[in-house]
Amino acid sequence: MIDLGRRDGRMLRIGHRGAAALAPENTIESLRLALELGCDLVEFDVHELDGTLVLAHDPPSSPEPGLPTLDEALAFLTGTEAGAHLDLKASGAEDTVAESLRRHGLVERTVVSSFRPKTLLALGAAEPGVRLGLTYPEDRRGLVQRRAVAPLIGPALAAMRVALPFRISRLLAGGSATAAMLHFAVISKAVVERCHALGAPVLVWTVDEHVLVPRLDAMGVDGVITNDPRIFGD
Repeated sequence: MIDLGRRDGRMLRIGHRGAAALAPENTIESLRLALELGCDLVEFDVHELDGTLVLAHDPPSSPEPGLPTLDEALAFLTGTEAGAHLDLKASGAEDTVAESLRRHGLVERTVVSSFRPKTLLALGAAEPGVRLGLTYPEDRRGLVQRRAVAPLIGPALAAMRVALPFRISRLLAGGSATAAMLHFAVISKAVVERCHALGAPVLVWTVDEHVLVPRLDAMGVDGVITNDPRIFGD
């Protein structure tokens, strides 16, 4: 399985939807740019459209110009040394994803994440060799990233952060996950230490402010998922 621990003491750099702050998200162009900017892995979202798995954050209603298929993205990655972080949004596509990873020889270079334990269990059954990551909290509408609603959801996130060290073991076990993909608002040193005690690396999303990087580093986080890989400063 893919190693999601630190590299020589350095946090992993993971491009969110490629380098979504700098190029159209979930495109080959964006994935390529993230790698050019030094990312160790690239994260991308996978939905289903008319029986084909495509890269898209929201469910596409019709084919769009430049919308890459999963096979196209995986074919691109086979020509690199980068890891893949496949965030599986589609339901019922686990067998197809597993087959695609095997066909491109990327099972051991991929972590598949979802906030749905059912999806992770099905993917693990379809391909036991792929690493599974639990995304937390569930945020289909991207509310935690919106400053306008921060006063409303801030207290809820604070409560999640306090409770998470006591809940994370059960959450990971529910999906047979061996990695934790946690939003930066629910991160604490306590939950990082608990995850590490369980053998689960911690990847934090979505971090676009460079001032957060040293704080996460000090907490022992294993990887940072960002729209802008320039935040790492080199």
